[in-house]
Amino acid sequence: MSKLKTARKMFLIPTIVLVTIATILICFYQAVRNRVISVNEWSLGPNSIRGVDISAYQVDVDMLKLKEQGIQFVYIKATEGRSHVDDYFARNWQNAKDANLLAGAYHFFNFESSGIEQATNFINSVGESLEGRLLPAIDLEIYGEERPVLPDRDKLSRELQSMLDALEAQYGVKPIIYAQKDFYDKYLTDFSGYPRWIRDVYLPAKLKNGNDWLIWQYNDRGQLDGYSGGEKYIDLDVLNSAKSLDDIRVH
Repeated sequence: MSKLKTARKMFLIPTIVLVTIATILICFYQAVRNRVISVNEWSLGPNSIRGVDISAYQVDVDMLKLKEQGIQFVYIKATEGRSHVDDYFARNWQNAKDANLLAGAYHFFNFESSGIEQATNFINSVGESLEGRLLPAIDLEIYGEERPVLPDRDKLSRELQSMLDALEAQYGVKPIIYAQKDFYDKYLTDFSGYPRWIRDVYLPAKLKNGNDWLIWQYNDRGQLDGYSGGEKYIDLDVLNSAKSLDDIRVH
């Protein structure tokens, strides 16, 4: 074999290896991006305290069936904005109590409504006491598919604080704030004193400045038995490993 052919062969082998590795990495990235593979699942320990969050999209939810699959807590959508009440909230709230599954209620925050009006809607719908339930939660996220609604930072801070204050005055606990990492970093740096429920469905949760999270929504395409809605997926959550269910319970 000539020296030229030998050199070409030696060059060809590492090129093939590099192309193969690149192809594997691209396929892996796409699988993670499309949530075919969940990297987050690999980071959870065998003793992780797992939960779900649900709304009318799941329609009828069998809380006992969720418990059989290792679910230890559930957050149920209660209200949205100043007047909307989730169609299945009352049923899910009662079913969780009957199944002895620790449950909390969450509110989807509307940027156009006042915080006081939204707090009133939540309290009127959920009740005046949350003893034995989970901390109340406020869901903050960008909404509107065709023309996303981007909040004014000062107005959001003012109205969110109003709602947080009203809920704390009513229930005697600080509510949890749910948001994606970039939403926290852009809009919620002034709310470090409140417990955090962070959404990151691609990579393990991490916030700036060493801030920690209480609950992590690690998968928005989970599939479990026990619900009958047109939505086949269910949001999966996990409690911070340094915390216990008692840390998120209203006493």
